[in-house]
Amino acid sequence: MALTGRAALLAALGSLPVGILEPGWTGILAVNGPLALACACDFALAAPVRRLVLNRSGDTTARLGEAAEVTLTVANPSRRVLRAKLRDGWPPSSWLPGTEVESSRHQLTVPSGERRRITTRLRPTRRGDRQADRVTIRSYGPLGLFSRQGAHRVPWSVRVLPPFTSRKHLPSKLARLRELDGRTSVLTRGEGTEFDSLREYVPGDDTRSIDWRATARQTTVALRTWRPERDRHILLVLDTGRTSAGRVGDVPRLDAAMDAALLLAALASRAGDRVDLLAYDRRARALVQNRSANELLPSLVNAMATLEPELVETDSRGLTSMALRTAPRRSLIVLLTTLDAAPVEQGLLPVLPQLTHRHTVLVAAVADPYIAHMAKARGSAESVYEAAAAAQAQNERQRTADKLRRHGVTVVDATPENLAPALADAYLALKAAGRL
Repeated sequence: MALTGRAALLAALGSLPVGILEPGWTGILAVNGPLALACACDFALAAPVRRLVLNRSGDTTARLGEAAEVTLTVANPSRRVLRAKLRDGWPPSSWLPGTEVESSRHQLTVPSGERRRITTRLRPTRRGDRQADRVTIRSYGPLGLFSRQGAHRVPWSVRVLPPFTSRKHLPSKLARLRELDGRTSVLTRGEGTEFDSLREYVPGDDTRSIDWRATARQTTVALRTWRPERDRHILLVLDTGRTSAGRVGDVPRLDAAMDAALLLAALASRAGDRVDLLAYDRRARALVQNRSANELLPSLVNAMATLEPELVETDSRGLTSMALRTAPRRSLIVLLTTLDAAPVEQGLLPVLPQLTHRHTVLVAAVADPYIAHMAKARGSAESVYEAAAAAQAQNERQRTADKLRRHGVTVVDATPENLAPALADAYLALKAAGRL
């Protein structure tokens, strides 16, 4: 129990004149006697906190950057009216900075035998699971002089999923995919791996696609058209080692890689390809396999939600072995990792032939746009030194990419906002070239 500020103020005001007119405890008690009686009655009429029954309902998932609403039901089985202030405790990352007090604190009145619902609006700032903490309730008497306080644990969890901001690029990539599949009026030239149909030869077409037998049976030159193969296997590999923890702009590299992986997965599943996911550093952190097209994206975002960068060096040999076990047949392996020279040259390049011997390999990396900004700096000695350092970093990154390309690897190096569409374009280019 606790004396409220109102009661403390009344006590101070009540004792002041007594100290002047009639010093001594007897006078003070005489003047404060009615106040003490009022406080005792107020305390007796305050609803007991321990007897309250609390339950939760509401959202269990939310995308990063979006709001989640969790409803708390407070039932009052006692014979007294509950007049209370309530704090719904959640981790600090459940709110935008500066909004916790406004969002987590509530006032409510619950008559005897009734219940009330209050809604806590969360807006998480990090991915992962957010677990509810204690619900602290301070119950007041009708005069507001005394209060009872207690806490209840009411478990609830909200999983914060990746935001998938690159979804906006999906319609344009699907339109390009339909062109490749020949489902629009635009006819894609060049060879794929599945025969589609015959059409009349047009100057500029690849003569290797002429069907001479069909030409002999008609008066015009017949050309075979192709469409990309379907039901190919794609393995998305997220490197969750220490290099994925570096922040580029406002987000870690791992988050930008996840966003690009989600766009590619959505596009490939629409193309009829099978997509699996592996997240690895020194051990497998997530593995999603054998999902149907309808189940794929929910499974991927759910698996990615709890992934965090590990501050360890990625075991490239272990990653390669796990990738080969996950993709035993010819596949497109998309490795979302770094282009820093040391991890690539010391870790990835020695084991890369094991992957390229059997699979088509695509390496995607997040570039820092600030490096390009530094490379253009001029006007002072400090700016010139920054530009020189940036140019050196760019050249080193380009040399690392060239080493990967000499092993037959397709390399995509783009800033966080451009990585997802660039990776999707690289996939479509491989599909158009019949390399899947």
